[in-house]
Amino acid sequence: MFGNPSYPTYQVFLSAGFAALIAGFLMPLFIKLMRHEQIGQQIRADGPERHLIKQGTPTMGGVVILLGVMVTVVLMASWTPDLTLAVVATLATASLGLLDDIESVAHGRSLGLTPSQKMAGLIVISVSFCLAAVNWIGIPPTISFPGGLTMNLGVLTTTLTIGSKPFAIPWLYVIFVFLLMAGFSNAVNLTDGLDGLAGGCSMVVMLIMAMVAFRYNELNLAVFSAAMGGACIGFLWHNCYPASIFMGDTGSLALGAAFAALAVLTKTEVVSLVMGGLFIIEAMSVIIQVASFKLTHKRVFLMAPIHHHFEKLGWSETKVVIRFWIVSGAFAALGFAMYFQLG
Repeated sequence: MFGNPSYPTYQVFLSAGFAALIAGFLMPLFIKLMRHEQIGQQIRADGPERHLIKQGTPTMGGVVILLGVMVTVVLMASWTPDLTLAVVATLATASLGLLDDIESVAHGRSLGLTPSQKMAGLIVISVSFCLAAVNWIGIPPTISFPGGLTMNLGVLTTTLTIGSKPFAIPWLYVIFVFLLMAGFSNAVNLTDGLDGLAGGCSMVVMLIMAMVAFRYNELNLAVFSAAMGGACIGFLWHNCYPASIFMGDTGSLALGAAFAALAVLTKTEVVSLVMGGLFIIEAMSVIIQVASFKLTHKRVFLMAPIHHHFEKLGWSETKVVIRFWIVSGAFAALGFAMYFQLG
């Protein structure tokens, strides 16, 4: 481990910078490889017309983001059970996203895996993560609200005996963690519709989550989160408008899952909903649009997710992205302030 335990803040900041350099320098090689193999993004036909020129832009940049994170974590952190579980959940979700990207490229369409296939994968990953967190790490099946209120989601628990050890299945908490992890994974994925949007917003929330993990006395989780944020910075150098590469579902699903995993492991499940407020707004805009059209045959937004609505209003892509970064930063800062009010 390169970091000096006597200076943990230095270790966290160095992790962010190191991951940014790795992702930033390796990305051009990956872009060249993707172009040589003619592996490019498929653009949805019902999206904004101006996006059609992005057809064929190299994708799966999430592979390099995660490579930067993993190299940094190996060099800068100690493999505690918490860190191991967070990394496994992230890589498992990234693998699901990679399968989706490969399916999309192979069949020449904007959609890869079917929604049911994606959901099945997220169920397996999130439930496995939750049960491991409760039984291996010792995470209590509770959620804390600002102001001191704590809700026990372990009231409906089935306890099995595996070998000679008890194995708890807190049903309500399992459902909650599934909604959190699957929700953020899909929300980041929906946000990934403009050059630099998902990468920039993820950078903000991951750096804030690194501060949360640090104050929670989980230095290794702080290193992991800082590395995720730093790798997003390196990725943004090549993903800013006009993007040379997209992160694909490999990156977006993994970033959402990593954020949810960190929230569970630092017991900030509730305030993470505020920190990731921009992602939730993006997902809710799609839900509202679909529900409104099915019930009334009318659309609430000009186009969903909501970032396309503002494009339709005449905002440039870069204006939407930068303003959404600001909103994401405001939500993240508010969530971090609320963290100090947890019971």
